[in-house]
Amino acid sequence: MCFCYILYSASTDKYYIGHSCEDLQERLRKHLSNHSGFTSKAKDWMIVFSETFEDKSKAYKREIEIKAWKSKSKIKKLMTLSH
Repeated sequence: MCFCYILYSASTDKYYIGHSCEDLQERLRKHLSNHSGFTSKAKDWMIVFSETFEDKSKAYKREIEIKAWKSKSKIKKLMTLSH
């Protein structure tokens, strides 16, 4: 099972969109650990949205689709619709 997920950092007021086939809590732990990259800028990331897919290619395709929106308002709407 794979996921497309969205993280949010209140301190930076930014979203991060990714995909993974590992447990989401483990993936979040890696984002919060010491590393370089986009999510290294903050330590308050939280998972605010996720979708499940049967394989990695479908999860990646969804990640690219959401990133192409380039819109915080569309991401917020997606999260609202999922609850």
